[in-house]
Amino acid sequence: MKFSVLSDSLEKMESTTKRIELTDILVELLKNTHASIISKVIYLIQGKIRPNFEGVELGIAEKLVIRAISKSSGITTKKIEDDYNDGGDLGKTGANILRQKTQTTFTAETITLERVYDTLLKISKLEGKGSQDMKMKYISSLLNDATPIESKFILKILLGTLRLGIAENTTMDALAIAFTNEKSNRELVENAYNVSSDLGKVSEVLATEGINGILKFTTSLFSPIRPMLADRVKSEDDAFKKIKNDFAAEYKLDGERAQIHKKNNEIVLFSRSLENITRYYPDVVEKISKCINANDGIFEAEIVAVNENTGNFLPFQELMHRRRKYKLEQAVSDYPITVNFFDVLYYNQTDYLEKPYMERRKTLENIIKENNFAKLVPMSIVSNEGDVTESLENSINSGCEGLMLKVIDSPYRAGTRGNNWLKLKREYQNELGDSLDLVVVGAFFGRGRRTGKYGTLLLSSYNSESDTFPTICKVGTGFTDENLDQLFQILSSKVTLKKNPRVESTMEADIWFEPELVLEIVASEISLSPIHKTGLNMIRKDIGFALRFPKFTGKIRSEKSAEDASVDEEVLALYKNQKKSEMN
Repeated sequence: MKFSVLSDSLEKMESTTKRIELTDILVELLKNTHASIISKVIYLIQGKIRPNFEGVELGIAEKLVIRAISKSSGITTKKIEDDYNDGGDLGKTGANILRQKTQTTFTAETITLERVYDTLLKISKLEGKGSQDMKMKYISSLLNDATPIESKFILKILLGTLRLGIAENTTMDALAIAFTNEKSNRELVENAYNVSSDLGKVSEVLATEGINGILKFTTSLFSPIRPMLADRVKSEDDAFKKIKNDFAAEYKLDGERAQIHKKNNEIVLFSRSLENITRYYPDVVEKISKCINANDGIFEAEIVAVNENTGNFLPFQELMHRRRKYKLEQAVSDYPITVNFFDVLYYNQTDYLEKPYMERRKTLENIIKENNFAKLVPMSIVSNEGDVTESLENSINSGCEGLMLKVIDSPYRAGTRGNNWLKLKREYQNELGDSLDLVVVGAFFGRGRRTGKYGTLLLSSYNSESDTFPTICKVGTGFTDENLDQLFQILSSKVTLKKNPRVESTMEADIWFEPELVLEIVASEISLSPIHKTGLNMIRKDIGFALRFPKFTGKIRSEKSAEDASVDEEVLALYKNQKKSEMN
C-alpha cells in the first residue's frame, strides 16, 4: 500500500474537527486497506507502532529530526530551526524545507506504508552506542523518497505530535462501520478492545473474520484488560440513591492500581493506563507467587508504600521514587510496599469478568495467602448510611482515602465507568466532595519567591469525544517550595513553542506544555464560565465550567496518562450535585 494513501487521509483529517467527518474519512481509509496491514494503519493513526502495553517507544528528539531534515534537504540546521521557531510545527517545517530541496527527485522510490512502519519499528529497537546516528540515517532515508505531505506525517508520527482529534471512540466507530456496515456493532468491537487493549489486533480480526471473529475475543494472560472505573458520589445518601440494595464497601487505598498477571512463576504487572510496570516492582515478582494459591490468574491490587517500622500507609507520591531510571535497587529498599488485592478477573483458565462481585471476592479470599507483603483490601457489606459512615471513618483512620462502593451482584465491566462502582472520599473537606485529575497545559511565570519558576499553572480536563483538552482553571495555591522545584523540573522537558492544537483555551499562557502531566486538584465549587472551555454548551450556550478557589493537593498522578484525566461529564455531574445540595 502506498504511504500516500495514508498521508492523504491524514491531511483530510487535519482539516476538520467534526467527528462525523473524521469518522467518514477513516471509514474510507479502512475500506481501502488490505487486511494484512490493517493493524499497522490503526497503530499509525494513533501515533504509535505497537499497543501501549508492549512499551515500544520511538524516543526521537527534535534535534535528531532537524539533523535528518538537514541531511535530506541540504538546508542548514540553523535555517530549519528558524523556520520551526516561526511555525511551531516541526512536521510542517520538514514539509516546507523538503519542498525547497535543490536535488532532483526523479530517482526517488515510491514509499510504501509497510516500509515506513518497518523502518519505525527498527528505529524503536535501536539503543546503545551509535544508535542516534543510525536513527538519523533511517529517518533521512525515508525523507529522501517521501513527498512533502508524506514527510510531514512521518515526522509527526516520529515526534508523537500527530494530533487529529481521533480518539479510541472514533476509531471503534469507524471499524464497526467499515467492516460490519453497522455502527450498532460498535459495542461488540469495544468489548473485544476492552479485554485485549489492542485496537490493531481487533482491526485485523475484524477485517479477516468479521463480526464472528470479534465474538471470539476472550481474556488472556499477559494481555491487559482495560480497567473498570468508578463514578463519584459526594455522600452516603448519594450512594444509596444510586445503589438501592446492600453493597460492598472496600477501603480506597492511596497507591498505584496494578493488574497482576501470573502463569506459574512468571509475573507481569500493568498500570491503570496499561503500561508494563513490572521493572519497578522486582519485589512483587520475587515474592508474590508464594502469596497466590493459583497456577494462573489475573488479579487487581493496589500497591501502597508503607513505613517499614510502623506499617502505616504512605502517600502515593512515595511510590514515584521507584520510577527512577537508575538506582532502582536502592529505591526498592528505601520504599517498601504492600500488595493489596481487591479483584480476580481470570483464574484457573476461567474468565471471571461476568461472574458477580461476591463470587469474585470469595474466590479471591480463597486464593490469596495474606502476610505482611500481600493482603486483601478490607471489605464489609453495608445496608444503610450508618454502616457506610462507620466504614468510611475506619478507612480514613487506617490511612486510606475513603471507600469504593460496589454492587454485590455486578459483573466486572472492563473499560467502563458507571454506578456499579462508586467512590466516596472525605480526605479533602471541600464543597465538591471529591478531587479532579487535571492536565497541565500552560503556565504563568512566578513572582517573589516563585521568580524563575512557574507561579501559576493552567489546567484542563479531557474531552473524550473530541480528543481535546479544554481549560477549566488556573491554580497557584497548595504548592510547597519542594513541589515548585519538582514541577519545574518535570515541566521543563514538556515545553512547546506554541499551544498544542489539542488544547482549547482562550487564555494566552506565558509558556505552553505538551498535555501530559496530571495533577490532583480540589476546589470550593464549580461555576459557569465564559472563559474556560470544559463542558462548553452543556449548561448554557458559549459557557463552560470553571473551578473556584482551586488548590493542588500535592499529588502528581504519574500513573495516569492525560487521557485518564477527569472528563467533561464528570465535571457536569459534580456541578449538578452541587446545585442539588444548594437547593436542599
